[in-house]
Amino acid sequence: MIDIHYFTFNGFQENTYILFDETKECVIIDPGCYSNEEQQELVNYITEQGLTPVKLLNTHCHIDHILGNSFVASKYNLGLEIHKDDLPTLNATPEYGHLYGFNVEKSPEPTTLLENGDIVKFGNSVLKVLFVPGHSAGHIVFVAEEEKFVINGDVLFQGSIGRTDLPGGDYNTLIESIKTKLLTLDDDFKVYSGHGPSTTIGYERNHNPFLNQ
Repeated sequence: MIDIHYFTFNGFQENTYILFDETKECVIIDPGCYSNEEQQELVNYITEQGLTPVKLLNTHCHIDHILGNSFVASKYNLGLEIHKDDLPTLNATPEYGHLYGFNVEKSPEPTTLLENGDIVKFGNSVLKVLFVPGHSAGHIVFVAEEEKFVINGDVLFQGSIGRTDLPGGDYNTLIESIKTKLLTLDDDFKVYSGHGPSTTIGYERNHNPFLNQ
């Protein structure tokens, strides 16, 4: 059984997720911890819960989701895992970070490039990778089929969708990704987003205005 804990970090109010099971192995997804206080909050939780980080995953590489990559990779000796199509976005963050008021430490290069259909394993648990471009060129999500939830980054939000005016974004591609990948999941799948509250596939299928046009 996978437990989920999240933090809301940095000026973009980004949700950073830690997933762990009874083995106490955990994965860290989209570490947005920027300040020393945010970094310490993450470390304190991992220590207090007795967790062992074994994976560092990015759903995508926009700046607010990767601010803690370097810290987490160094602290826990982890390789980064992303989709190859987000490499340009990852590598560009130090150049434009100052425009958002961030002095961005360069993220480590990925050691694993994830593809659609790949399986991420930790402890006794598995996550399935789905490739869902549109918000960024290489956006992926992590689906726990047995526990019925998805860590979906900035693809789908409660009553909304990810913005498509950033590099690598495309509105039609995003809508197609949601309809052909996420909406194939059952209605009771819980959706954990990169910002704001969680939702469900069923709620968004029936009420999201962007999906009913």
